[in-house]
Amino acid sequence: MLPDLRLFFAALLTLACLNASATECPDWPSERALNEVGKLQQQIDFWDDSYHRQGRSLVADELYDQSRARLTQWRRCFNLSPSATPLCTARGTLSHPIAHTGLDKLHDRTAVEKWLRDRTDVWVQPKIDGVAVTLVYRNGLLAQAISRGDGVSGQDWTVPARQIPAIPQRLSQPRDLLVQGELYWRLTDHVQARAGSLNARATVAGMMARKVLSAEQAAGIDLFVWDWPQGPASLPTRVETLTALGFPSTTAYSQPIGTIVDAERWREHWYRSPLPFASDGIVLRQTQRPAAERWQAKPPYWAIAWKYPFAQALAEVRQVHFRIGRTGRITPVLELTPVMLDDRQIRRVSVSSLQRWQTLDIRPGDQVAISLAGLTIPRLDSVVLRSSERAELNAPQAADFHSLSCWQPTPGCESQFLARLSWLSSKQGLALPNVGPGTWEKLLATGRLNGLLDWLTLDAQELATIDGFGERSAARLADSFNLARQRPFAHWLKALGLPPTGQAHLGDAWQVLAQRDIEQWQAEAGIGPGRAAQLNTFFRDPQVLALSETLRDAGIDGF
Repeated sequence: MLPDLRLFFAALLTLACLNASATECPDWPSERALNEVGKLQQQIDFWDDSYHRQGRSLVADELYDQSRARLTQWRRCFNLSPSATPLCTARGTLSHPIAHTGLDKLHDRTAVEKWLRDRTDVWVQPKIDGVAVTLVYRNGLLAQAISRGDGVSGQDWTVPARQIPAIPQRLSQPRDLLVQGELYWRLTDHVQARAGSLNARATVAGMMARKVLSAEQAAGIDLFVWDWPQGPASLPTRVETLTALGFPSTTAYSQPIGTIVDAERWREHWYRSPLPFASDGIVLRQTQRPAAERWQAKPPYWAIAWKYPFAQALAEVRQVHFRIGRTGRITPVLELTPVMLDDRQIRRVSVSSLQRWQTLDIRPGDQVAISLAGLTIPRLDSVVLRSSERAELNAPQAADFHSLSCWQPTPGCESQFLARLSWLSSKQGLALPNVGPGTWEKLLATGRLNGLLDWLTLDAQELATIDGFGERSAARLADSFNLARQRPFAHWLKALGLPPTGQAHLGDAWQVLAQRDIEQWQAEAGIGPGRAAQLNTFFRDPQVLALSETLRDAGIDGF
């Protein structure tokens, strides 16, 4: 299935693993390193305690995984001792008759291919995004349900388990057995690649922490048995026998594989196909494993998890820049340590507005969550962890910038001035070929643009003397500048930033428009009181009037 995607998907996943831990170590003095590591450790401990003791998930699973990977990386960078197990607060009152082993999580094709090498009789299953449970049956009757806890002991979930229809209360045969599986929240046609995990795991964890479930809650929980530690040696036989005993069938989700290509095929299939559960990867299981009595509460050698690509990436903020648009709108932009999302490398993300940045108070060194909106546009979701050091930032004041500010590149006005030039040459303005933001940045750096229209006096000979412009490119640019002189009056009005005029009749003379008052503008079709006031202010602004004089002297029609 989907063989033509194999190479693409492999490359995608290899790159995705870079999100989990960057290879570079932070350039911190020892005191700051201790502070940063301690703060991240404290945050992770808080997440662990909330999840394992209270059944509340305060962070997306993949952000948690990346945060823990980052903590491990930082500890290694600064030669600090490893952190405690994430399950240290999960220990319960009931001992597991057979330990829960957990799984190592791999993110790239190379690691999975290495794991598969020299292994035979391997099967693949979806990695269900739920909560692990041990179910103990005596003489065919459910006797105990135990949460995973720390793998050695867990909480007593027997009371809520007896209320869940998906958990067999009586087996078809009066026998003693123990199974390990996943309790998950049942979904309808859930496509993981599109919808993500929807916090499904936390939903079930919260319900199982209660003693009493409503009928609706209990009916929404399903069971996926992924192991029968003391069952038959053959995995297909285990699956078949468990189904006959009354457990929900997992036959459709237990498939044999022989190569990495087979694993990729099923991984891609389950990632993009409608399923009744959320999942965060696949599990590869070798049929042969040691006797159950030898299992330990640590990842085994006979099974691993291959995670799906991250829907959210944990990114470190390097710098905060403030872009000021043509109309004076301030947009903070975060420069990030590069991370991969899907097949895209993300280096920067917009914070949307100055107000949002002020609310989030994002500074260099902070860790933020990034996702893709519409599968293409980087989106800032949240601040995951704040740096222990809060760098001072010289943020622009919103009151200083508006639609009539920054007609010259004075200090602090460079961003809005460049935005005005970019608008002027764009399709919305004069539609000048071969003229874009990069062109204006080069010219501005030479000191030749001290006003919005200074470029009108530049000819091909002078342009050719500027670094970055050869003779041919200078000639093309001069032709574009000359073409501007031929643009209609209405195009020039838009290029200067005239506020929207609805269906108003503008005519072909600047002086006529400049003489209109608010009442006359409001009498035009599609112009209300607010827009009329804006137009009146525009045509009376001293900077705009000076520009109109420059255009009149240059012989531009209408001025």
